[in-house]
Amino acid sequence: MMGAMGEAPEIRSAADSVLELYQEHATAWIKRRGNDRLERSWLDAFLTAMPRNGGDVLDIGCGAGQPIAGYLIENDCRLTGVDGATALIDIAREHFPHQTWLTADMRALPPLPRFHGLVAWHSVFHLKPDDQRPMFETFGRLGHPGAALLFTSGPAQGEVTGVFEGRPLYHASLDAAEYRHLLQANGFKVLKHVENDPTCGGATIWLARKVPDADC
Repeated sequence: MMGAMGEAPEIRSAADSVLELYQEHATAWIKRRGNDRLERSWLDAFLTAMPRNGGDVLDIGCGAGQPIAGYLIENDCRLTGVDGATALIDIAREHFPHQTWLTADMRALPPLPRFHGLVAWHSVFHLKPDDQRPMFETFGRLGHPGAALLFTSGPAQGEVTGVFEGRPLYHASLDAAEYRHLLQANGFKVLKHVENDPTCGGATIWLARKVPDADC
C-alpha cells in the first residue's frame, strides 16, 4: 500500500530531488536495474496493441535504455527516449546511437511529433500527484489515433519514499478510478490493468490504447 498523502517536508523535498538523485548515481542505478526482462510479456502486449509494427515509440523516463528501450528496438521500433538525467541519456546514446535520445523533464517536453506507442515505465510515479494529472493530456496529444500506452503506477492513492544510495526516493500514485478517468478523458481505453503483478516484480501496470477517432 502507498502511504497517505500529506505535506510532510521530507516527502516534498524527496519529490523535488528525484532527477538530481538519478543524475548523481546513474551508474549505481544501472547496476541495480540490471537487464532482466520481467516486463517482457507486457512489452509484447504493448507491441501487439500498437497500430503498426515497427512504429515510432516515445519512452518517457527511459533511463539508460535498458531493458525497456532495448527490447523495443530489437523488435524494430524507432525509439525516442526522454529522461531528465543527462548521465543516463549519455549512456543510452552510447549503446543505441541510431535512436533519438533527449534530456528533458517529462513535465516540460520539447516539441515532439506523434507516436504509435508511448511508454512510461516506473517514471510517472516519481511525479507529485498534481504533476501526474497533466501527463495524460500529454499522452493524448503525442499519441497517434490507435497508439498504445504502457505505464506503471502505485496500487493505491498515496505518497511514499524508498531509499536509493542512502537518500529518499519519492513515489506517488493516484487511485485507480482517477487513472481510468484521466485515460478516458484523454481518448484512451484501458486494455489491461493489473495491481501488484506477481509475474512482474509486483508492479502495478496499465496498458491502454488511444481510441482511433480520438484527437486530443
